[in-house]
Amino acid sequence: MPLLSPLPADHSPELADDFALFVRILGFVPNSLLTMQRVPAMVSGFGTLTRAVMDPNGTVDPGFKRLLAHFCSRAAGCQYCEAHSLIAAELHDVPHDKVLALWEYQTSPLYSEAERVALDYALAAGSVPNAVDEPLMARLRQHWDETQIVEITGAIALYGFLNRWNDSMATEIEAPAQAMGEEALAKGGWTGGKHRPK
Repeated sequence: MPLLSPLPADHSPELADDFALFVRILGFVPNSLLTMQRVPAMVSGFGTLTRAVMDPNGTVDPGFKRLLAHFCSRAAGCQYCEAHSLIAAELHDVPHDKVLALWEYQTSPLYSEAERVALDYALAAGSVPNAVDEPLMARLRQHWDETQIVEITGAIALYGFLNRWNDSMATEIEAPAQAMGEEALAKGGWTGGKHRPK
């Protein structure tokens, strides 16, 4: 049960453009933003940051940025964001079979070595305490230039905000995200509920 209930999307008409951005990203307005709209400037600010971080004209593939978001969310234990990021990945042209192979990313031929090290980095960066170290950064630099590393870290940090927001608020997961989680994540223990430490 959410700790704060989402408000209707028409509650803040001034946020229509921001909400439209997330419809393009996810196919729906997420409950996280419908809750956050109690402070409209936060939604607008988050929309601006999202546009910059997930810029389709960047040097890192927009779909892959959503896979990075998934892995940092997995490290943080935010089940809401784990599922959302996979919906966004598919809407940004990551093939369904690649999404379903994410549990075997280290060995699957669907993932390149460059992608594997970036996903390792996302897991390390999403962990608390942060587990990024010099050897991991050296591996990352073998495949990605400095601009790309900034874009990769930006995607991870963007979802770090969402991980804290959604787990703290116990944001209720929407039906499309629930379905994605059940198909792609349940075998790893995903339930769609608020993360609880073991």
